[in-house]
Amino acid sequence: MLEQSLDRMGTDYVDLYWIHNPADVARWTPLLIPLLRSGRIKHVGVSNHNMKEIALADQILGATGFRVEAVQNHYSLLYRSSERAGILEHCREHDVRFFSYMVLEQGALTGRYSPAHPLPEGSSRAAVYNGILPRLQALTDRMAAIGEDRGASAADVATAWAIAKGTTPIIGVTKAGYIDGLVQAHGIELADEEIAELEALADAADVDTRGSWEHDM
Repeated sequence: MLEQSLDRMGTDYVDLYWIHNPADVARWTPLLIPLLRSGRIKHVGVSNHNMKEIALADQILGATGFRVEAVQNHYSLLYRSSERAGILEHCREHDVRFFSYMVLEQGALTGRYSPAHPLPEGSSRAAVYNGILPRLQALTDRMAAIGEDRGASAADVATAWAIAKGTTPIIGVTKAGYIDGLVQAHGIELADEEIAELEALADAADVDTRGSWEHDM
C-alpha cells in the first residue's frame, strides 16, 4: 500500500504514515520497522486506537528505537472518550501530537443547524444528527453567544475548544471562507470557566456520537 501511495504522490518517502485500522496491532506494526529504517516513512501515527493498542504499538516500535509520534481520534465536545481513557494525558506526557477529527460533529456543532433548520434530509449526517439537534440547542446557543462576544462563530468556538484541550483539530475545508474561521479560532482564548460550562452543557445533552467504525477507548 505504501508503494502505491508513493507512486501516486510522486515521492520516495512520506513524513507521517498513519495506521488507521487497529484490528491487529501485533500483526501490522512490525511491518513498519523496515520502512522506518529505510527512510521511506519518517514518523508513525495511529488512528482509532485505544490506549491499550497505542501502548502495544509503541512497545513494538520502541524495541527498535522508534515510537508512535501521533494519534488521530474522534474528539469533540460531544465525544471525549480519548480524554476520559487517558489518551490525551498520555500524549502530553510523551510528546505525542494528538489530532482531533469530527470536532464539528459533521456540522452539528457549527450553529448552522437546529430543530427548525435541520441537516438536509436524505444525507447520512441527517440520519445521525437531526434526531439529537433539540438536545444540542443549549450547547450550540451558548457557543454562538461566546463566539459573538469575540466576533466569531459557534464553529470557531468548537474548534478553539479543541485547541485549548491541547489537540490539533482536523477540519474539512470546502470553501475558501472557512480558512478565515480556522485562523480566527486559533486566536480565541477560552477561559477555564467557559470550557467547563461548554463541557457541562455537552454532558447534559447526553448523546452518543461514536461512529460505527469506532470501538471503546
